[in-house]
Amino acid sequence: MADRMKLGLSSVVLCLMFFSCASGNPYAKIDSHAQRNEYQEGLAVIDKDKKKLYRDKDAVLYYLDAGMLSHYAAEYRRSTELLQAGERAIETAYTKSITMEIGTYILNDTTQEYAGEDYEDIFINTFNALNYYHENELEDAMVEIRRMNNKLQFLSSKYGIIVDNMQKKALEEDAAIPPDPAAGKTTFTNSALARYLGMLFYRGNGNYDDARIDRDQIKIAFANNPSVYAYPAPASIDEELTVPAGKARFNVIGFSGSAPVKEEETLRILIPGPRYIKIALPVLVNRPSVVNRITVRFDSGESFNLELLEDIGAIAKETFKERANLAYLKSVIRGTLKGVTSSVLDGVGDEVGGNAGLVMGLLSIGTQVFAEASEKADLRISRYFPAKAYVGGITLDPGTYSYTVIYYSGSRVVDSLRQENVEIRARGLNLAEAVCLK
Repeated sequence: MADRMKLGLSSVVLCLMFFSCASGNPYAKIDSHAQRNEYQEGLAVIDKDKKKLYRDKDAVLYYLDAGMLSHYAAEYRRSTELLQAGERAIETAYTKSITMEIGTYILNDTTQEYAGEDYEDIFINTFNALNYYHENELEDAMVEIRRMNNKLQFLSSKYGIIVDNMQKKALEEDAAIPPDPAAGKTTFTNSALARYLGMLFYRGNGNYDDARIDRDQIKIAFANNPSVYAYPAPASIDEELTVPAGKARFNVIGFSGSAPVKEEETLRILIPGPRYIKIALPVLVNRPSVVNRITVRFDSGESFNLELLEDIGAIAKETFKERANLAYLKSVIRGTLKGVTSSVLDGVGDEVGGNAGLVMGLLSIGTQVFAEASEKADLRISRYFPAKAYVGGITLDPGTYSYTVIYYSGSRVVDSLRQENVEIRARGLNLAEAVCLK
């Protein structure tokens, strides 16, 4: 009788595991609009379905998704307001995380406010800088780049105290738990894209000394982090500060693809008993992109190719290392606490025997069911940052030009973005932006 009841409850575990895997994509309609460059339409869906898509705890996600689509839709003022609100919310969540009690900290992340990923926090400043540039506020754009560089310098030590505390807690609960084989520290401290924008902004302001410093920092970023910059630095950067007098320099940044999303990876680790604990971890996975080449073609006959400068997806994964380690430690501690509770109930049941022992056994199984069903990875992440940034430039006679930015997959045209009657001046900065999230 007892065995049959235990068997029945155990089957509930399997059912919960099956149903927990079934979920759709609530952002599918917005994704579809974004893939077709219909950013206003995507924003309209976000505004209409905001309460369905974003819980109160997901405010950062709303700010980032709506802020990025607003940027692509050329609503630069609104984009700045949203992205700055997201940045403030991320900062507040981080401050809370280093002061909260350890017992609160090990609660499942999905019950907490979304604190943003580090790459999101970093690239907020990139797009805010571009927002300010498009609003002719170059000084504010340069401030955003400096903020981004400051965040990068702080990144490698950001989680030191939190990780140390979590490791101590893990050892207190069960010293036999194996370390995370994928744990690592990020070495990313210098963004070539931030330096590229800094170089252009300083040049546009007439400050060639600081422009040269940022140009050299682009090369240093490539040299010091080959795992992120696993391709040659753009050759065009050597031409950016040698524009002949009376000529005009025209630059284009082409964003492509969509940044990674999270998927759940489940591990089960044996502990004394013999029992196991379930570990549910978020892992970043790339979203496929068909774009592998971008060309800018003028009606007047000139053309140039954009070169890959920043693999934002690779940076997202690099900067996720320490957060992933933190998620592993928190999951181990939660799983251990749940496993210990179940073991204690089983031990008491065996000791008292009879109906009381049966009740203890059923409670033990119930605890395992709860542990199995409640342990889920936090898969929240924004959806509309691009995956890659390409750059290029050309020196022209000052004048008015019409051109097309063409995105290719091999020889096939994937997308083309048309701009007409653009004034390109000898002085100041002539920077255009294009995006294709396919």
